[in-house]
Amino acid sequence: MAETVSDAVRTIEQGHVRIGPSPITDPAMLITRHMEDFVTWVDTSARKRTIMKYNDELDDFDLL
Repeated sequence: MAETVSDAVRTIEQGHVRIGPSPITDPAMLITRHMEDFVTWVDTSARKRTIMKYNDELDDFDLL
C-alpha cells in the first residue's frame, strides 16, 4: 500500500486506511496477523479512487 515508511505514516494519519469498518489514524497501532486480512482503503479515499480508475474498476455508483 506504500513504498516507504514515511508514505505509510502519512497515508494512515490522513485517514485513507481502515481496519474492518473503522478508519485508523494512529500509525503506531499494532496489527496482528488476524487483522491483516481486514486492512483496506476507506471508501471515500482519493487514493482508492485513483487505484480503481487505473485498474479500470471504477463505477459511477462508487463515486456516491
